[in-house]
Amino acid sequence: MSVEQHKKEAPAEVRCMILTVSDTKSYDTDKSGTLIREMLEEGGHSVTEYQIVRDEYSQIQHWLKIAASRADIDAILINGGTGIALRDTTYEAVRDSLDKEMPGFGEVFRYLSFVEDIGTAAILSRAIAGVRDGKAIFSMPGSPGAVKLAMDRIIVPELGHVMREILKDR
Repeated sequence: MSVEQHKKEAPAEVRCMILTVSDTKSYDTDKSGTLIREMLEEGGHSVTEYQIVRDEYSQIQHWLKIAASRADIDAILINGGTGIALRDTTYEAVRDSLDKEMPGFGEVFRYLSFVEDIGTAAILSRAIAGVRDGKAIFSMPGSPGAVKLAMDRIIVPELGHVMREILKDR
């Protein structure tokens, strides 16, 4: 079966949770979370939960557990905390919660960042994606430029397809 056929069989709407990881942003100043919401809705998806949490491993893990248990959430989109600073814990919190990793997401994101945006600084990104308890998880850097790139070039075009693959054996 072709990728095009898979996409035709994919759910048209995916119910999403947005999780912004930041020690400084508020709902009024979270440009990246707002951008994710706008791009999801433009793509025909819905947002059922939106939270801003501190960049702390336990807080991120807490919200991933909540999302995993909720029937009204199919996918979790996380922005922020993916750098290499000691304070950046999103990568570890997501990695440690995954049943299956989708390494291609981080690889493609870094490639696109390299060729279209920031050059060799792309090596600093620790974008990661995978599946936990039947939920797709995408974790991207917190800058609006990185969010736009990930959403426009990877997540929005593939979100339904990813969910089709997750749900096909259920």
